[in-house]
Amino acid sequence: MRLRHLLMIMCLAISIIPIAMISGLQNFQIASAFLALILVITLSVGYVISYFISRPLVILTKNIDEISKGNLEVQLERSEIYEINNLTASLDRVMASLKLAIHKVGLKKEDIFEEVIKAKEEAERKFEQLLKKIDGWIWEIDNKGTCTVCSAKVAEALGCTSEQIIGKDIFGFLPGEEAKKLKDVVHELSEQKTDTTNKVDLYWLHQTDKHPIWVRSYLIPVFDSTGNFQGLRCFSRDATEQLVAQEKIQDLHKKLADLDAQMHTMLNEQLKNPQSKEPMINVVTESEFDYMYIFDENAKIIDCTNNIQKKLGYTKNEMLSLNVSDVAYLESHDEIKANLEEIKKQGALEIKTIHKKKDGSSVFVSEHIKYLKDRNMFICMVKEDAM
Repeated sequence: MRLRHLLMIMCLAISIIPIAMISGLQNFQIASAFLALILVITLSVGYVISYFISRPLVILTKNIDEISKGNLEVQLERSEIYEINNLTASLDRVMASLKLAIHKVGLKKEDIFEEVIKAKEEAERKFEQLLKKIDGWIWEIDNKGTCTVCSAKVAEALGCTSEQIIGKDIFGFLPGEEAKKLKDVVHELSEQKTDTTNKVDLYWLHQTDKHPIWVRSYLIPVFDSTGNFQGLRCFSRDATEQLVAQEKIQDLHKKLADLDAQMHTMLNEQLKNPQSKEPMINVVTESEFDYMYIFDENAKIIDCTNNIQKKLGYTKNEMLSLNVSDVAYLESHDEIKANLEEIKKQGALEIKTIHKKKDGSSVFVSEHIKYLKDRNMFICMVKEDAM
């Protein structure tokens, strides 16, 4: 409410007092006759009083706005009101001190205010550029979970604008179970009383068709000077592709472990029955590896899958008469032996290389070589690389 309006209301309220007194001493009809006169006098007096009080305050406010823009030559008007004059005098002293400080450092006041404005604009410009370049979006919530800040890049992940999120309960943008997880995380962070960064992976809902989006978020709790929890500052990005890659890696590791167990079983059976003509390794699914072979610490091939002829042209009997250096296009026998020592230390090794076919042509491949420690042998699982 404006000061002028408040003063007018106060004057009207005071005008009721003489009306009540006249009504009590005489009667209500006489009081009513004076009502219009009393109201006119009261409104006139209230207007004059409010004008003389509010006018110098309005002028002083305009002067302060000018000073904030860098104009230190503003002439502050004096007022008939003692308290406002004291305020004006205090502001005069502040301006004088500011002018003296500027003079001592040898700068122009225009430069100071101009540099502050430029620095602010430059900082805002760089921040906007950063928000456009980063692969993700920035958001903030208060201590009740209401989103207060959200950058425009949220649209790329969740299919909605920042305006559609700001002011809303952030938990409403996650499925029920995931929203409960986030609430638990927020509660835990509010109790920790530390502003450390915390990583959280959760499913969010795409706002167009409500399909789940795997999102990785980094949360920083915010506290006031007395340690009260104020909310979170957060950075999030769509990590769906990363999740798919992790799942593929985990699946591949599981399959490699299964192959390893299978290899040990078959090697044990071969050692128990050395006269058996069954192959030491079975044909592996084409989608996993194109072919495999086993060799000893001297790089002598001692077994291979039957389908190796489709890829390299060698029959199985021909492969069993070869050394790994006969198949490897780039490595010599000594280099292969040196690599085997490294594989023994690490247990396994991934290598991209070139294999030599029987007809002299070559093929680019990826090798996964694993050391079978209890048998002192190596198994090489090969997948052809598309060029």
